Amino acid sequence: SYYYHSNEKIKGRRRMSSSDNNETNNTSCCASCGITENDDIKLRKCTACYLVRYCGVKCQKEHRKKHKKECKKRAAELHDKILFKQPESSHRGDCPICGIPLPLSHDPQTTAMMGCCSKIICPGCNYVHQIRQVEQRLERTCPFCRHPIPKSNEEADKILMKRAEANDPVALREVGNVRDYKGDNNGAVEYWTKAAAMGDAIAHYQLSCSYRDGGVEKDQGKVVYHLEQAAIDGHP
Repeated sequence: SYYYHSNEKIKGRRRMSSSDNNETNNTSCCASCGITENDDIKLRKCTACYLVRYCGVKCQKEHRKKHKKECKKRAAELHDKILFKQPESSHRGDCPICGIPLPLSHDPQTTAMMGCCSKIICPGCNYVHQIRQVEQRLERTCPFCRHPIPKSNEEADKILMKRAEANDPVALREVGNVRDYKGDNNGAVEYWTKAAAMGDAIAHYQLSCSYRDGGVEKDQGKVVYHLEQAAIDGHP
């Protein structure tokens, strides 16, 4: 058994005493049984608060009553810290060609979202690429991956679905937009949910609007959750 006196050593393991716990960081030993980490035992942090660590699920469950209040308080503090932190960039990111931040507003006439690679190209790079193609009489291609531009909407839809089937979050979101445009609210939410789970900020925002305005069952809790996730990822 590995439940032994504080200073007794068995098989190289040492159980921490209460005085040890007071003198060391909470993450140096299991918060429930006090066992220290070694080659055989790896402690895992509580993923809600990151204040304590456990040697296993059993200890985590046994310690839950004592830890619950502190855990919820710290988790709320961490959430607020992330929520109100200034994001490093906007939800649209940077142009993959020139590296300049993309405009916050999406203008289809100037800023192109390429269905072949799901890249958003800035107005400048898109313009330069189009001029080069006209002057050199080249086939119209994607500015980023050089895939030929689809000759019909049907071909474009097939390319987009192929990207969505490969779990590309941008493609999943765009398929959701198409479903929403066609009046398929449940289908749109299904695709947006998949995209949001992969970190797409715009999909989070679309979901918040759906749960707020209807089309699907209204849910204020989900409205707040998806708005916060969108804000954390830089959505204005």
